[in-house]
Amino acid sequence: MSESSNPAKGSAESGDSSSSVLSGGAGEVGEVGVDGVDGEAESRRTFGEAVGRLGPAVLGGLDALEKAFRHLHPAHFPELRAGLTPVRNALDEARDAFAEAPTPSSLDAFRGHLEESARLAAEALAGLIDPGPPEEGVMRAIQSMHQHARAQAEIYPLRDVLPPVSAFFAEPRFREGSSDAASDPDSPASLEAKEGSQERVGLFRSGEPGARGGFDLYVPESYDGSESWPLVVALHGGSGSGADFLWTWLREARCRRFLLLSPTSRDSTWSLQAPEIDGQVLRRTVEWVGSKWRVDAEHVLLTGLSDGATMTLLVGLAADSPFTHLAPISGVLHPMNFASGNLDRARKMPIYLVHGALDWLFPVTLAQEASRVLEDADAALVYREIEDLSHTYPREENARIIEWLVSDSS
Repeated sequence: MSESSNPAKGSAESGDSSSSVLSGGAGEVGEVGVDGVDGEAESRRTFGEAVGRLGPAVLGGLDALEKAFRHLHPAHFPELRAGLTPVRNALDEARDAFAEAPTPSSLDAFRGHLEESARLAAEALAGLIDPGPPEEGVMRAIQSMHQHARAQAEIYPLRDVLPPVSAFFAEPRFREGSSDAASDPDSPASLEAKEGSQERVGLFRSGEPGARGGFDLYVPESYDGSESWPLVVALHGGSGSGADFLWTWLREARCRRFLLLSPTSRDSTWSLQAPEIDGQVLRRTVEWVGSKWRVDAEHVLLTGLSDGATMTLLVGLAADSPFTHLAPISGVLHPMNFASGNLDRARKMPIYLVHGALDWLFPVTLAQEASRVLEDADAALVYREIEDLSHTYPREENARIIEWLVSDSS
């Protein structure tokens, strides 16, 4: 298993004042020495101005994409394209300016992360904006989601030296906090590793990038092993991957302090016709995480989108399930649940079922019927039908799901 490194942090440590340089505005970059060479003052100023322009443009693009993905629907594509075009134009202009800026020698790794994140964000925007055959619209949107996730993975290591990046990966109360003290639970500093902690934290991956059948894991930097934390296991939809889907939950994991496991199916989607194939791997992976970090065994959530939601019910209700709570989103209640005895085991199981009224792939009537079946099975059901949601991920629901999870002491 590989652990993500932080080249940006390493660069900050190798340069005398890179951390303070990059935490301020363009003027600060021009005023503070990076390499201690007075002759580089002009290049530092130019680089700082370019960073001060490109950084916000990248984060603005990522934010706009996140909002667009929330409202994806074939009928809404023209409106989404119109809203995203000015965002892409601003990003393109900032990328051009950054390409011309000289790089202080200690910040090559920093530049690489920012440039690559900007490139991926631009490609993600192009996938939604540029015209193409109508029949390719959905697949182009899926590819844009992949690039959006990769862009986040590229820029995340810069959070240590660019406060706006840290703020992007935080909930609003951390962005608006007035304190920088690590002891303040609402301060951005509280989200980072505690001084002296020896715990293994951050992003981890099993297997090679892009490989099927592995997993991605996020242990929030603030984890210190002093207490058990909830575990959220998030299953991607068809054609997805754990490496991408992890980013739909990382912000909440970082701020609400739970472990986040995002597996990747062995095939292009989950083994819905033989759930024990992927199910066995899921169970072993959960056990492994529990052997390395302190997991609150009373709060182990299995959630998923689309095919991941369907798999959530198939595996989460199985006889040997380690999961205490289930939150399927925009999936279906597979017929196999009736034959396997899963519905008998649904009794008193906390289930948070979410579906969109505008779902064009799995009509909402399927979710309404599933909710009736689960209620008849005496599940501890919460059913959320979201009026403006189509077949996409409702990021705003994450906070409600976690509050539901941690408030349940049954």
